Amino acid sequence: MKVGLFVTCLVDLFRPQIGFAAIKLLEQMNCTVVVPPQQTCCGQPAYNGGDRVNAKKISQQVIKLFADYDYIVIPSGSCAGMLRKHYPSLWSDHAEMFQRANALAAKTYELTAFLTDIVGMKNVNVSYAASLTYHDSCSGLRELDIKQQPRNLLATVAGLTLRELPDCETCCGFGGMFCVKYPAISNKMLTDKIANVQATNVDVLAAGDLGCLMNMAGKLKRDNSPIKVFHIAEILAGMTDNPAIGEGMQHHATAK
Repeated sequence: MKVGLFVTCLVDLFRPQIGFAAIKLLEQMNCTVVVPPQQTCCGQPAYNGGDRVNAKKISQQVIKLFADYDYIVIPSGSCAGMLRKHYPSLWSDHAEMFQRANALAAKTYELTAFLTDIVGMKNVNVSYAASLTYHDSCSGLRELDIKQQPRNLLATVAGLTLRELPDCETCCGFGGMFCVKYPAISNKMLTDKIANVQATNVDVLAAGDLGCLMNMAGKLKRDNSPIKVFHIAEILAGMTDNPAIGEGMQHHATAK
């Protein structure tokens, strides 16, 4: 099974370890993983901003680049949602591209959904002695129905205690361009989210989208919270030895 890994911009620029964790998990399930070096953004910022012209140009490149893989796997519900749900609608006025966009959409999956629903991963052979709460990212939850898949996999991590997050399905306030256009509303949503995270009294906050994680990690850092923030792929792959999200970026800046 030949899998094309769509790394995503945020992972590539801010947290490459998530990409390596995804590769490790996919290879454990006997997938041949290829990371096309020509890949760029999925086009979501342009699409959300109403720039359909450039969103279509970007999507056209992605469709061509990933056409020959059996599956496209993405460690992000947000970007996976863009390819699965919005690429076809972008090309509804062009018969050939509409067909190609639908073909791509049909074989595109968020990482935890692919691992559980397609290749049948039942457990992970890693341990992590910590308490953890999980945030459901909006796009993964509402566009892709990703809810139980990450929890099922986390439940197999030896030593890990799961505690459900109050209002776990409520947005963290990031929302891509939303946090830029409506900063006051975004900050209130983030403040409420972090209050719920802290109320769980856990060691670790996890999610499946780096945008959400960076947003929440920043707030936790400003509040001097000891809670660590990791992408679920890092936990499932046993790659939690490096600094957590937020801590890692501060470490890098200090080192320079």
